[in-house]
Parts: sequence; structure tokens; C-alpha cells
Amino acid sequence: MEEAGKYPYTGGIYPLMYLYQLWTMRQFAGFGSAEDLNERFKFLLSIGETGLSTAFDMPTLLGYDSDHHKARGDIGRGGVAVCTIEDMELLFRDIPLDKVTTSMTINAPASVLLAMYIVVAKKQKVPLDKIGGTIQNDILKEYTAQNEIIFPVEPSMRLIVDTIEFCSEHLPKFHPISISGYHIREAGSTAVQESAFTLADGIAYVEACLNRGLDIDKFAPGLSFFFNSHNDFLEEIAKLRAARRLWAKIIKERFGAKNEKSMMLRTHVQTAGCTLTHQEPLNNIARVAIQALAAVLGGTQSLHTNSYDEEICLPSEEAVTVALRTQQIIAHETGVTKFVDPLAGSYVIEDLTLRLEAEAFNYIKKIDEMGGMVEAIKQGFPQMEIRKSAFETQRAIDAGKEIVVGVNLGHKKSTPYTARFKVDPESQTRQLARLKNFKKERNEDEAERGLWILGLAAKTQENLMPHIISAVERKATLGEICQTLAEVFGRHKQGNTII
Repeated sequence: MEEAGKYPYTGGIYPLMYLYQLWTMRQFAGFGSAEDLNERFKFLLSIGETGLSTAFDMPTLLGYDSDHHKARGDIGRGGVAVCTIEDMELLFRDIPLDKVTTSMTINAPASVLLAMYIVVAKKQKVPLDKIGGTIQNDILKEYTAQNEIIFPVEPSMRLIVDTIEFCSEHLPKFHPISISGYHIREAGSTAVQESAFTLADGIAYVEACLNRGLDIDKFAPGLSFFFNSHNDFLEEIAKLRAARRLWAKIIKERFGAKNEKSMMLRTHVQTAGCTLTHQEPLNNIARVAIQALAAVLGGTQSLHTNSYDEEICLPSEEAVTVALRTQQIIAHETGVTKFVDPLAGSYVIEDLTLRLEAEAFNYIKKIDEMGGMVEAIKQGFPQMEIRKSAFETQRAIDAGKEIVVGVNLGHKKSTPYTARFKVDPESQTRQLARLKNFKKERNEDEAERGLWILGLAAKTQENLMPHIISAVERKATLGEICQTLAEVFGRHKQGNTII
């Protein structure tokens, strides 16, 4: 039986785990304008959240400003609208960035949002080596699961390596990527596929960094992961243990890392949004509690618990509070944090861990034979595997072979859930007015010069992060920066491949 804190970290990456420090408690939040979310952030911190987690609206995720015609109707819906450095300053108003870590679920334009965060830190006079957090920045998962893409794959990978290189040199406490299996699972994959495709994505990023000439023991400690915690309680615990062991072996044996921190799989976990039901939504509280406990017993470093009303609306303050209290009850009332890897040695857990590791490794081997994850995605392999799994699961539910309580078991006709959280309808008006005023009052020549310099740099092999930061400081907007890069890189064309 392998000990926590020792290679290959099956039982956890730290010797004392939660005896020393609890996981970071985050609640994914985003809606309306920056002012709206700033108030929600302060509310969450007031009730005991220990790390912020930011959801952005669809226009922001796709690199469009709120005044773009494609943003119409989606501003502030499902996430916060962030177009300018002014938006980012308002988002973190009265929240010192050296006192809290921030996770940002952003992918294609991740480098731009990171640049904005850095500029806000500078304005707060916070040294860059003091700010902590994570940007998701995982574009390969977008091609297989979410499809929120701006640029073709090669320049997208370049931007990711740029952020990894920049953070390894200037932001030692900030994770420049969160390699995400969460959305792969939400799209319908199995636990094995989630682990395999996530680690295969990680391999692709490591290889891209090595091709840049980066030192693995300098950048690998900054890599982080993001997994789903689904309904199969014991399987989910074993999945996290198996993923840690497999990643440690890959980094040490395949890539020759010497630094133990390079081999540690650090992970955030979120409970499974796809398991929430709009029928009998209070049942979701039980689902989330079980999934969260699995994540803790599996050894996560950070956790988000979904709100029971998320299948119906954006989370209400009441539902968010219940979700956070679920984490706090697990941490302080269940006793599970008094032991390091408390299920180690269980025949079931050890057997499941071995099986999941072996099956995930077989997938990775097959992907390697295809030429790596980028080539596998171009061939449609992970996409097809996920679709097949999703189809089989839905067919089992429809046939009653897989039980979903309150849906195909015990469901009764009930009155519609009416306590819905609603975004302030004026938030879109405020956002558009602020953006218009921002563009009117800035020095247009300075903004254009920042974009021009960025465009020139994009045609070279330079690291683009300093130029993106400079463009933000000159008050170029998110949409303008993404458009400048698109004029050099081109835009991804939707279809069955990533070409």
C-alpha cells in the first residue's frame, strides 16, 4: 500500500493531507455585470468560501465584446461579462488579490483574462509572485467536449505554452492551466475515458512545452487538473487515486522529471452538473453531498459543490449557501479529515484503482499510436468514444436499467419549482453603457498602438504574454485583442475536425 506524500502519490500528494490543511472551498459563480458578481463574491467569502471561482458569459468565452452583434441576448447570462480592464477591476473591487486565490474558467481567450488579472494585481500593488489561482486554459478539451473555440489548434497551443512559460518565470503561485476532465465527463464519457483523455491532453501540453525548450522541472509543478465527481461513489474515489499514480509515472518515466513536485497531480474537483435533475430538485442536495465526499476521500486539493437549483436557473444565494455548507459539514462534522487516505487498503478501493489505472493507460497507449492527442482529435477518436458512452447511458436510463431517483423511479407529478434566481435585467444595459464610455474616454492612439505591436509579435515566435499585458494596459478590449490575433492566426471553423 503506497503512502500519501510519496511517489506515486496514490494516497494523496501531501503526507498529512487534510490534517495539515483543508482543501480550498470554491463556489463557481458568474452572472450579469462585474458589479453583480463582485457582490456575489463578497457574499460567498462572508459565509466561508476560501477561494473564488469565476464563470464568464458566452461572448467572453468566445472572445467577443458585449457590443458585438454576436453577443446580443447572451450578455451576462450564464456568466459574467468581462470586456475591459475596467470590468476586471470592478469584478475584484475591495478583494485583495494577495489574500485570495481565483480560478477562472476561461479557455480560448485565457491569456487575455490572465493579462487583465495581472494588471489589476499591479494596480493593487500586489507583487506578481504573491498572486495565486488558476486559469483553465485547456483548449484540447474544447475540441472534444465544449466547442468554445476561437483559433485553430496550433496557435491555440502556442498561446497555452506562452502562458505556461510566463507563469513559470513570473507567477510561481499561479497555475497557468487546469487540464480538465470535468467537461469530458459532462459530455457523457465514462470515468476511465475522463481520466485517459484528460491525462492524454496533459501529455500533449507537456510535449508542446518541451518542444519550446522549457525545463520540465520548472513548468510541470505549475500544471493542475480538474476532474468531475460523479455518482458511483467508490469508483470516483478510486479514479482520483488512479489518476495521481498514472500521472506521476508518466512524468517520471516518460519525461524524465527529477523534481518530486513535477510528478504531483494537483486537482480541483466539481460535483457532476449532468447528474442534477429539474424533477424534485431538492434530491440534488443528497447527490452533491455524496459526490463531494467522494472527492474528499479521493484526495482533492480544491472543491466546488453544485447548487441544487442549477438545473433550473443560475444558483440562488440560498442554494449556494447549502452547497458551501455541504463542504463545511464534510470538513468539520464527518471526521473523514482526521485520517490520511482513510480508504487505503480496502480491497474494493485498491482493486478499482488498479483497474481504472490499467484501462486508462490502454486508452493513452492507443492515443499514442495515433500520434498523440491532437492527431486523435483530428481523427475524431475521443469525440466518438464520448458520444458512444453518452448514448449508452441515456439508453439505459430510458429503459429503466440505470435508475435516476425522481426521474424514472419514484417520480410523482409536482408543482413547478418557482424560487428562481434572476439576473438583474439592467445589468446588460449597465455593461453596454460602461463599455461605450470606456472606448470613448480612452486614448485611442495608445490602444491601437498596443494592438499593432501585438499583431506584429504574433507573426514571430515571441512569447505573446508581455504584449497582451501591454495591450490591456493601453486599454485595448478583449474583443479587439482576440480579433487582432485572429487576423494573424485565423479563426477555427466549426465542423467534425479541429482543422
